[in-house]
Amino acid sequence: METATLRPQLRPQLNPRFVFRWEASQDAYILLYPEGLIKLNLSAGEILKRCDGQRTVDEIVADLQAAFPENPAAIALGTASFLAVARDKGWLRH
Repeated sequence: METATLRPQLRPQLNPRFVFRWEASQDAYILLYPEGLIKLNLSAGEILKRCDGQRTVDEIVADLQAAFPENPAAIALGTASFLAVARDKGWLRH
């Protein structure tokens, strides 16, 4: 799917092949998978920790905008873009 087809009512969740957690030694969120790990930036971690399969894309965006109210338009755009990339990389399922 392309970013333009990301529907606001989708409920993204982590692909069970990955383990998402905060890693103090890395001072970062990480995704563990059988072949290694992916170190995530803080924004990616904040988005992924909300991808629980219960919240819709719109709910995730609204929660992030409430937590980080400085620039709601940028949060909406950045979240949608990241979710599309994470889905394309197989990190998420809808």
